[in-house]
Amino acid sequence: MLPQLGLLEMMVVMGVAVLLFGKRLPEVGRSLGKGIIEFKKGLRGIEDGFDISSHSTSHRYDDRPRTSTSDHVETSVPKFEAPTSAPVPQMEYEPQPAQD
Repeated sequence: MLPQLGLLEMMVVMGVAVLLFGKRLPEVGRSLGKGIIEFKKGLRGIEDGFDISSHSTSHRYDDRPRTSTSDHVETSVPKFEAPTSAPVPQMEYEPQPAQD
């Protein structure tokens, strides 16, 4: 847990901030505020994603869209076939002389 800051500690923190940032302090505060807002929006988006999946009518664990059986398209994965003949030896690479 973070300790609670009293009035004296807050004044020290503000003094250090003024010394470090000076005239740029409003700009730094504004960018910090925007960052916090974006972070909260991201968290809210993640929470909405969990809410949508938890409120669905069926208890599916994947996020794939539902398709009817007539729209179902199977994906095929190529099957592994063992080679029928011995491997052909490869020649080693020999660099060609450069021609100017």
